[in-house]
Amino acid sequence: MTSKGGGTTLTRRNYRLASDTDKPKATGIVNEKLLSDYLHHVFPSTTGPAVASLRKPLGFQDLGTHLERLLCEEEPTDDAKDQTVEGRLGPQPVVLDHTSGFEGLLFVDDDLLGVIGHSNFSSIRATTCVYKGKWAYEVLISSQGLMQIGWCTLNCRFNQEEGVGDTPDSYAYDGNRVRKWNVTTTNYGKSWAAGDIVSCLIDLDEGTITFCLNGQSLGTAFTDIKMGPGIAYFPAISLSFKESVAFNFAFCACSSLTHFRFTYPVDGYLPLQNPPTADLLKAHKLLGFVKNVLSTALDLQEERLVERDISTWRLNGDPTVLITLAHLFNHFAPLMCKVYLVEDVLMNFLLGILEGGGSVDEHPLIQQLLDLFWLLMEDYEVNECLKQLMMSLLRAYRFSPIIPDLGFQIHYLRLTTAILRHEKSRKYLLSNISTFDVMRSVVFFYIKTPLRVKEAGLEELIPTTWWPTHFDKEGKDEREPKDESADERLRRRAYERGCQRLKKRIEVVEELQVQILRLLLNNKDKTTGEASRYIFLNKFRKFLQENATSTALCPPEYMVCFLHRLITAVRTCWDDSKRKTPGTINSEEAYVPPQLFYNGKVDYFDLQRLGGLLSHLKKTLKDDLASKANVIIDPAEIQATSMDDLDEDEENGAAQRPFGAAAMGGALARPSWLSSPTLGRANRFLSTAAVSLMTPRRPFTQPEKVKVRTLAVEQRTEEDIEGSHGNDGLLLGRPMEEPEQPIADKSLLEIVDGIVMMYNLSVHQQLGKMVVVSDDVHEYAVALKDTDEKIARCPVRRPDILEELQKSQKVFAEKLNHLCRRLAWINATVYSKEKMLDIYWLLCVCIRTIEHADNTGSLFAFAPEFYLNVAMNAYSALKNYFSPANSMDELPGYEETLTQLAAILAKHFADPRIVGTDIKDSLMQALASYVCYPQSLRAVERIPEEQRVAMMRNLLAPYEQRPWAQTNWILVRLWRGCGFGYRYTRLPHLLKTKPEDANLPSLQKPCPSLLLQRHMAELLSMDKDMAASFLNSVLNQLNWAFSEFIGMIQEIQQAAERPERNFVDTRQLKVCATCFDLSTTGTVVKPSTEQSNS
Repeated sequence: MTSKGGGTTLTRRNYRLASDTDKPKATGIVNEKLLSDYLHHVFPSTTGPAVASLRKPLGFQDLGTHLERLLCEEEPTDDAKDQTVEGRLGPQPVVLDHTSGFEGLLFVDDDLLGVIGHSNFSSIRATTCVYKGKWAYEVLISSQGLMQIGWCTLNCRFNQEEGVGDTPDSYAYDGNRVRKWNVTTTNYGKSWAAGDIVSCLIDLDEGTITFCLNGQSLGTAFTDIKMGPGIAYFPAISLSFKESVAFNFAFCACSSLTHFRFTYPVDGYLPLQNPPTADLLKAHKLLGFVKNVLSTALDLQEERLVERDISTWRLNGDPTVLITLAHLFNHFAPLMCKVYLVEDVLMNFLLGILEGGGSVDEHPLIQQLLDLFWLLMEDYEVNECLKQLMMSLLRAYRFSPIIPDLGFQIHYLRLTTAILRHEKSRKYLLSNISTFDVMRSVVFFYIKTPLRVKEAGLEELIPTTWWPTHFDKEGKDEREPKDESADERLRRRAYERGCQRLKKRIEVVEELQVQILRLLLNNKDKTTGEASRYIFLNKFRKFLQENATSTALCPPEYMVCFLHRLITAVRTCWDDSKRKTPGTINSEEAYVPPQLFYNGKVDYFDLQRLGGLLSHLKKTLKDDLASKANVIIDPAEIQATSMDDLDEDEENGAAQRPFGAAAMGGALARPSWLSSPTLGRANRFLSTAAVSLMTPRRPFTQPEKVKVRTLAVEQRTEEDIEGSHGNDGLLLGRPMEEPEQPIADKSLLEIVDGIVMMYNLSVHQQLGKMVVVSDDVHEYAVALKDTDEKIARCPVRRPDILEELQKSQKVFAEKLNHLCRRLAWINATVYSKEKMLDIYWLLCVCIRTIEHADNTGSLFAFAPEFYLNVAMNAYSALKNYFSPANSMDELPGYEETLTQLAAILAKHFADPRIVGTDIKDSLMQALASYVCYPQSLRAVERIPEEQRVAMMRNLLAPYEQRPWAQTNWILVRLWRGCGFGYRYTRLPHLLKTKPEDANLPSLQKPCPSLLLQRHMAELLSMDKDMAASFLNSVLNQLNWAFSEFIGMIQEIQQAAERPERNFVDTRQLKVCATCFDLSTTGTVVKPSTEQSNS
């Protein structure tokens, strides 16, 4: 017997029991009568006699023939099988044409039904076309961006600018821009959202094309389409970068054996995919036989059959049961290699096992069935079956609609967890299935935000909405308004209760996602090969490498959810390991040891280090590595450095500019509008961070020097990570300053390092984007309050104005109801207290890591730049994105953390070991932002005096290698509010700033520091040369700034005097205001310094 599963014909094992003609009645298992009764019970015939005494005895010798006959009883005739539907051409099954029918760069799923765009405007078509009749297919929208979905002919030629609908013989619907396309474009349909299903209908009898959205017809889009000889239409799509969909050409959601349908079937329209009627009938019948085996027990003492609960079945080695199942799997196994059968038969059966509720541990039957699969199926069959099963679960979870209890998502995650609990299956999926790479499996850790509140059921879950209605003079909403009415208080509390109900339901999904990650992080399952954690770790590192580019593959909203689940799972594993290994530190004190940055065990993908390029550091600091860390760089790596690198080092020296800055995102690349802290909404992107010095530890005996060489991810083994006798693994090359105390499992250290990198890649930017919903609520609340006040003042004699105001009032209220429910979802999934603690933990990890790296002296240069970026950005996120829903003051040890942040800013903004201009600029911007707020400024004053004095000395130094605008800003902020200067709470040109910009550094009230002023005075009075140099720099700036200011004022006056109507450029006004600010800065600083000198 051969199997056609997986597209390969291989010989199967034959489990048929050999017959003994001399002893026909001896089975060697059970007596003949009991065996016959058992087999007739498991394989009941619909045509034979029902009375047991009239049935022909059945044994294993006849079981094959009996089973073949049962499977053929309701099988369609050969004529029905061979019958083809007129009007369709192409192979079956229908999939996307990934060999020749595409344009641009795309990622196509293994099942050839899902696709992700990875270039400007990519296009792809299906493998089957139609030329006559009425046909349909469905597209499941995963992202609501720019896409054009429809039909095209073979003659259509697409490119990176023109896709489906842009050529004469192609027709498309675009729900992003709400238009239809056929060379020209007009308005059509409705806007789509992630999770929607688009039905594409073509009637080649009438020559029309129609589209439906979630089963609702959008009307006929095109009429009189081109038809005739040689004209046939393929399903096709064009999609922009990162947009993704999944195609359904038929019956993925079938509900019975005889009626195949789409999610939203349309009468009269046929699916492109031929329904595999015969295979489905056979698969369901075989599954019924399997259920009979699971629910029937043999009582050998009483010689009778016993019915039992299917959930109690165990694979206990009963030969009668095993041989019966072996006959079954000869037919069942090949069918389980086909995606449609796996999804409709196997997945639904497994989901049904878990329907009873309870924890996954309470349903061991799935583990038993997987054991059975590995026992009775060929390896290639199990592999293909698991691959198709995980693809189906991934697709089902990704496109399942959002309902109030998140039941669909919970259902699919529970089955995924149950499958991954099976060790052999888990390792196979991790090792061999590209479907379960971190890049795709990260979908399991995402909880999508509903764009349509009604469809998500949020109106039922949160029936009452609330928004702030009391604002102070600066436009900020008061957290605890004193004049809150009783009705407002009731609404707010009802809204908060609804938010808590939503949060609890989301936490159920998050807990299942964490369980999946904990299974993947299992490092004890070594009986069948490499432990799961090390397989996952290598996959995770590749995932980071693929996303550490300017064209990151993983959507940032997926990355945010993945980061939080991974932090929870890693901390749980860390603390579990701490309990089993006394002496290690707990996760609250976690950090990444500095050895990882220079011993070559972890690949950082050529990302920029604090001291410059890694090749440069290996050459210049090789002696320090040998003396401090007992590490010798492999000479082959040093010799591999090209002459171009050597020339670059000579040209750039210590001021070399990091080429990897753009690759890592974060706060590296500084836009031009951030050149002055007084311009733009800079605060959301200004960063702050810190590090405090630690006292050197007692040196220990020098161990033997070790030669190291950078290892690629795929080359590493468990020994390279965890180490062995005489090998420290990832911690090879421990410097004298590092304690000998073990930290944790070394594999967890690398995962923590990856989490820090992941935050820098895109998580921080996404946190900033999601906060826009909160800003929208604030803006609409202000607008509604303003409208209410206008209605109250509206004269009775002007009913027309009153009517318009009431219309606006209704629109604002409806929009606020929608936004408040969306905000409740976002707060639960992105900005909850638990998520805030995750970011705070990450901030503390970075601070401790920088502290330990700083203690190594010159080896600090090997630390990646992104650790400083994450420390700065994490503080910025905690300060700006989570408040006021959650206060930073409530974080444990927050004041101490602020002090540590202040320490790193004070020390490292002028640290000679840091050579990258972008990272130095970011540190300066962060310090400029830090001194604008009283709480963080007090933290600067709490750092040791030696560090405060050193900071002021660096600020007073000439501005040759430092942005002078930020330096001036810092010095002025330290003085603002003292004496006659700056009588305004806000600067005059910034008085009309929007309320949501109230947290900008440039808009903060004066908060001078007398302590730092005293340090500045003492430094200038004690060092005459420094005072002279500083005054010279100040006067030069004053001269330039005042000249620019006068020139710009004259230009503005001339423009205003022209007779024609004109507008002064906003940017010019801002530049003028900045120059005025610098001029007044110089005039303030100069008398202050002269007074200090005197």
